[in-house]
Amino acid sequence: MMKESLSRFAASCPFRMIVPAAVAIVIVCECGTSSLWAQGPQAVDGRIANHLQAGEFAPALDLANQIADPGVRDRALAGIAEAQVRVGMRRAGLDTASRVADDRLRTSVLDTAAGYSSGSGGAAGGAAMADFDSLINLITTTLSPESWEAIGGPGAIDSFPGGVYVDAGGMMQRLAVRDTAALSQLRQRSFSASANQDVRRASPLRKVSLTRLEKQLQLRWAQRLGPTEEMRLLAGMERVRFILVYPETGDIVLAGPAGDWKLDAEGRYVSAATGRPILQLDDFVVVLRNAIGAGGQFTCSITPRQPNLAAARAYLDETTRTPLKAGQAKSWVDGLRDTLGLQDIEVQGIDPRTRVSRVIVEADYRMKLVGMGLEDGVLGLTSYLDSVPMGEARPMSVLRWWFTLGHDALHATPSRDAFEIRGQGVKVLSENEMLDELGQRIHTGQADELNSQFAHDFTKHFEALAAKYPIYADLQNVFDLALAAGLIVAQDLPDQVGWHFLHFGQPDRFHVGLDAAPQTVQTVANYRADRQGAILAGVSGGVSVNTAPLVVQEAIRIDDYGVLAAEHQGARPDDLPANAWWWD
Repeated sequence: MMKESLSRFAASCPFRMIVPAAVAIVIVCECGTSSLWAQGPQAVDGRIANHLQAGEFAPALDLANQIADPGVRDRALAGIAEAQVRVGMRRAGLDTASRVADDRLRTSVLDTAAGYSSGSGGAAGGAAMADFDSLINLITTTLSPESWEAIGGPGAIDSFPGGVYVDAGGMMQRLAVRDTAALSQLRQRSFSASANQDVRRASPLRKVSLTRLEKQLQLRWAQRLGPTEEMRLLAGMERVRFILVYPETGDIVLAGPAGDWKLDAEGRYVSAATGRPILQLDDFVVVLRNAIGAGGQFTCSITPRQPNLAAARAYLDETTRTPLKAGQAKSWVDGLRDTLGLQDIEVQGIDPRTRVSRVIVEADYRMKLVGMGLEDGVLGLTSYLDSVPMGEARPMSVLRWWFTLGHDALHATPSRDAFEIRGQGVKVLSENEMLDELGQRIHTGQADELNSQFAHDFTKHFEALAAKYPIYADLQNVFDLALAAGLIVAQDLPDQVGWHFLHFGQPDRFHVGLDAAPQTVQTVANYRADRQGAILAGVSGGVSVNTAPLVVQEAIRIDDYGVLAAEHQGARPDDLPANAWWWD
């Protein structure tokens, strides 16, 4: 029986290498298969164990791939992968591990691989093993380094200890050379079948499988590699339009428009065509962890300090008893700003050191600058102070403006395997807060007409503001991702596809970029005076996100027209290369 397996193995080749167009050498093999599973799982498992004991990995894989039961097949592949890693064939082991469908079992195998890659493992005594990883790293970093499968290209490379095999009688023999014409055709097919031909090409609807992306990130993590730029930017997606679920293939997919990207003057990744910020993987992981742990709620607040408000009120009463004289305005305003001092920033629900935190804080702060006339708005949007009629003096108060979710209701297919995000996604709310003599802010739960008008107009002109200031579009992206993450968790979509967040959900595995947390900012306030008196307005507020009301079952609207179902069918991840995680 072993001899029969080795005979089949002699016609196969465990070293496979499909290279990019610029590389002249092509070595490809396709291992044959036969119906051995009919003999029962115990017989096949025994054969696999015998092959592994003899170091014959290709025949073991051949047998494992014939197993019909997914759970049994996964366990067999996991065993082969761990055996490959233990004898120093870590890259081959990672390739085998990538075929394990169960993410929990695959994670266990990759943990082993990661441990061996750090130098703690390797061949346990005996013969010295060839250093295939060094050779493969040399090839993939020298020959068309941007086109190998590790970073999403069509090129694939794996290893086998020598261009020979040993038969059951101990005879070492050369491996047969395949026909080069057939290899050339296979190489061309590998290009045409690839979904990942040009990630920078504009697409009206790019699809990113979160489950496949996580698997590719796991494989890179096991090799001590971080995400590629394409991964960090979610294949250039600009907005999330759809969340699609495919239980039969184990995919949860985000879909939306995408294209080429660049860095803008502020160091932000934006669309090369529109200037709109690109979605970021780190942001999604942050809001996903928030959805899992905090139910989709997070906030930031920018709050004036009570002693400073009391001092500012006293300063105003003292210095405006008589009209300001010519030339006094500048020194008066400088004194007011010194009195107001700093406002405190507080972020809750997410790590304040994350990019998500920086986005929501900056968007909130700059919205307040527009409202106070300290930063230009857009046509049709008047600042609060400019909207106050001349001659109408008002007591000092604190205006409260804050961003919150502004999506329309989510839409879904009757089977709830496709969801569509509709609406602008962002709106501004307002409130007037009164101040007592000690500078305490008293919530009124109401906003006066001019305060409400600014919030309404900012919301109405949000798209124009987002085009002028990308930070608002960045905020919109964060809100879209938060809604998608909240939906995924609330609707138990991971249970439908067997996904357990074993990489995205673990900070010690997937490291989100962190920076210094914002803690204080100059108080946003402004003053306007005329002959009848003075107006001093200060602003508080922040950002408040709560996805729960939008993602509960009864809040989701059903699409009975079939349009959403057609989008779901058209985006199916069928016939994708093993390493593909996005497609058009």
